[in-house]
Amino acid sequence: MDDGREVWIADLGSQYSPLIARRTRELGYPCRVMGWGELAGLLGDGRRPGAIVLSGGPGSLAEDGTDYGAAFRDPSLPVLGICYGMQVVAAAHGGRVSRGARGEYGKARIRLAEGRSLGPCPREFDAWMSHADRVEAPPPGFHVLMEGPDGEAAALAHGERPVLALQFHPEVEHTPPGRGILEHFYREVAGLGRDRRPGEALLREAREAVAPAVGSKVLCAFSGGVDSLVAAVIAKGMVGDDLHCLFVDHGLLRPQDPGHVRELARGTGLAIETVDAGETFLSRLAGVADPEEKRRIIGRTFIEVFEDKAREYGEKRGIRFTHLLQGTLQSDVVESASHGGAGASDTIKSHHNVGGLPDRMGLALVEPLRSLFKDEVRRIGADLGLAPEWLGRHPFPGPGLGVRIPGPVTRKALAKVRASDQILFEELKEGGLYDSVSQAFAVLLPVPTVGVKGDGRVQEEVVCLRMVSTGDYMTADWSRVPHDFLDRVSRRITNEVAGITRVLYDVTSKPPGTIEWE
Repeated sequence: MDDGREVWIADLGSQYSPLIARRTRELGYPCRVMGWGELAGLLGDGRRPGAIVLSGGPGSLAEDGTDYGAAFRDPSLPVLGICYGMQVVAAAHGGRVSRGARGEYGKARIRLAEGRSLGPCPREFDAWMSHADRVEAPPPGFHVLMEGPDGEAAALAHGERPVLALQFHPEVEHTPPGRGILEHFYREVAGLGRDRRPGEALLREAREAVAPAVGSKVLCAFSGGVDSLVAAVIAKGMVGDDLHCLFVDHGLLRPQDPGHVRELARGTGLAIETVDAGETFLSRLAGVADPEEKRRIIGRTFIEVFEDKAREYGEKRGIRFTHLLQGTLQSDVVESASHGGAGASDTIKSHHNVGGLPDRMGLALVEPLRSLFKDEVRRIGADLGLAPEWLGRHPFPGPGLGVRIPGPVTRKALAKVRASDQILFEELKEGGLYDSVSQAFAVLLPVPTVGVKGDGRVQEEVVCLRMVSTGDYMTADWSRVPHDFLDRVSRRITNEVAGITRVLYDVTSKPPGTIEWE
C-alpha cells in the first residue's frame, strides 16, 4: 500500500481504535492501526501517510510524558484528534488541558459555535462522550467549532492547517452524524480519494484465514452463538468433513440453549459433539464472588475440559487435530486487552476465547472473524444463507449465567436467574420485541429486599432486566421498550420465580456501563 494514500490510526489506548479503522474502511479509505511508537518511527524514517488519526485513550495528559510532536511537524499533514487525541492536539499547539468539573460518559448534546460549520452536521445533535479531561483554553491558531453542554470546546479546527479535533467519538453509531464527519475530514480536509473494496471482501478475507487449514483436521470450539456458527459454516465449506465441533455445556446455560445447538446441527450438517461438564464448573465456582476470578475459573476449566474431551474424541475416532477454529470477534479482543497498539488500553473483562487454548493444545489457531464486529458477522452469515432466526439470536457470554449472578454462583441462584431469563425471552418473543433489541437478559442481584406476598412479609432477592440496542456492541444504549411489556415481565417473575420480590430495569448506556454486569 502506498503510504501517501493510507490513513494511519494511532492507538493511544482506546477501546474504539479498531472501530475507527472499521468506519474508515467502510467509507472507502485504506488504513491501518498502530501504536504511537511505530507511527512516530515511520514518520522519522521519512514515510508519510495520507492522514493521521489520534485515537482516544484512558489516560490523562497530566500523567502522560509522551512527545506527540512528530504528528505536527509537517504543516501540510492532515491530522484528526478524537477525544484524548483532541487533548493531544490542543496541548501540542500550546492550548490548556485540565480536569473537568465532572466527567462526560455517554450521550451529550453539542452544538455548532456561532458562525461555524462542520461538514454535514446539524446545528445541534447528540454525540457520544467518554472523557474526564477537557480543553480549557484552545491553542493559538485554532477556533472552536462546536460547544458542549457546559460551553466547553467539543470540536476545534486550525485556521490554516488541515488539523481537526473532536472531543466526542464520531466512530460510534450513537453519534448519528459521525460517519459524515469522518467523511468530511478524509475528503474535504485531508483531500483523500476513495479506494472502495467489493462488498464480498468480508467473506473473502474470512475464507483466507481458514485457507491454511484446508487438508487438515480442524477442531471447533462451538458455543452455538452467531460467531462460532458463522465461523464453523465458513470452515465446513472449505474443509468439509475434516471439521469437528465440540460444544461444552458448562451448566451455566439458559433453558433454550441445548435445544438450539441440536437445531443447528440438524440444519447445517455440522458434526457437533456435546460435552456435559456442569458439575465440574459448579464445584470450582463454589464460594467465588469476584467477577474476574469467576471468569478466570470458567476460562481455565473450559480449557481443561475442552482439552480432555478433544483428546478423547480424537483418539476414539483415530483423528489427530492440527487446527483450532474459534469465533473470536474484534470486540472480544478489544475488551480483553489492547489492540496491539500503544498498549495502554485497559482490560475491561477477560474472554476465555482470546488466547489460552492454542498454547495448551499445540494447535494452530484459526480465527476467521477476529477483525470483524457482530453486525459484520451477521452480514456474512446472511450471504452464506443461514436462517435469519439463527443470525438474529441475541449474544450470550462465554461464562454464561455465571456472570449474571453478582456474587457466588449457587444452584439456587442459577435457578432464579435461569427462570427469570426464560420469562423475559418468552415475553419478548410473544410481544414481537425480540428483534427490536440487540441483547436482553436478567441479572440476579444479591440484595435482600422486603416485600409482601400472600399478606405476609417476605425478604427476598432482586432481578434486574437489561435490554440494549446496538449494532457493533462497542457502544450501546438502553432499549426503550413499552411500559406494559415491563409490567408483564415483572409480574410474571415475581409470581413465578421463587425467592424474587422486586424487578428493576437497567437504564445505563455503554459507556459508562458495559453490556454485561460482570
